[in-house]
Amino acid sequence: MKPLVRNAALTGYAELGRELGFDPRTLMKRVGLDPVGLAVQDRWISGPAVTALLELSAACSRHEDFGLLLAERRRISSLGPISLVLREEPNLRSALELLIGYEHMYNEMLSSRLSAANDLATIRTVVEPGEVMPVRQATELAVGATMQLLRVFLGSHWHPVRVCFVHSAPADLRTHRGALGPVVDFDQGFNGIVLSASDLNAVNPISDPQLRSYARSYLESVSEARDATVLNRVRELIEVLLPTGRCSIDEVARSLGVDRRTVHRHLADSGETFSSLLNATRHQLAEQLVAHSHRSLTDVSQLLGFSAPSAFSRWFRERFGCSPRAWRTQPGCRRTRAEGHVPSR
Repeated sequence: MKPLVRNAALTGYAELGRELGFDPRTLMKRVGLDPVGLAVQDRWISGPAVTALLELSAACSRHEDFGLLLAERRRISSLGPISLVLREEPNLRSALELLIGYEHMYNEMLSSRLSAANDLATIRTVVEPGEVMPVRQATELAVGATMQLLRVFLGSHWHPVRVCFVHSAPADLRTHRGALGPVVDFDQGFNGIVLSASDLNAVNPISDPQLRSYARSYLESVSEARDATVLNRVRELIEVLLPTGRCSIDEVARSLGVDRRTVHRHLADSGETFSSLLNATRHQLAEQLVAHSHRSLTDVSQLLGFSAPSAFSRWFRERFGCSPRAWRTQPGCRRTRAEGHVPSR
């Protein structure tokens, strides 16, 4: 299966793209990502697509430092539920171990490791998109985001001993030195940050030991709730692909890096078919989208992946027992649905 990442990995992407002179929506569509869905930070999207988007954005903007510029717009909150726990960790070492241990909760492409020897500590970062493709920008985004966390504990003016990258140096190093410190080495054997081992003992002055235990319990419950089954992955991908008009089992299988028969087999093991899951996902989204009148029904039809509003109306009436317009304008229609009085189908 190909790895997924949270939408939050692209926090600030649209704004940065416009500042650098390109249309972020156009590039997102080119790699198969939904610009509208970007606002939902907890939604999971294709890791390879994000990796390709970053490389394409760097080329279109002519900014070799695009990944780093995007990292500067990240906040700890971009990590999702784990960010609540990080704020309560007693020291930097504990925060880093937590971050690495729960990488799967925010980015399935990342593989990081913390080691210490000879008074130095090294945070190594590997980006594995599941296929052969350039990862320069995704790597620099990941390293830059780690630097943001380090400076929360060590101060905004702290610099590491050195930062290393496997890839070659850009023509202009100003952004790298400004974001990562004066010593940035390229063509090295690993990607990552080297710091003094003593820095790992930096104390978090706002940590609350009592609150930390609650935060840890919450994180564990959320981590268990995110079941990385094929069923959940397919459901997430259906949500992502619906607005693009390309929501098919072939497209889902391609995003997962398997063939359609494999998807069919895993869904059958869960008592589902692709059609049943597609309709269930549409049903859930339709309830939310139709009820909010700030979107036109034509827009809702497109977001749910219908080729025409008339097709959406027919499907909606079959599922809900009334037209989308009646559902939106007549509260009694919704009450009837909630009470279970829907025409049998």
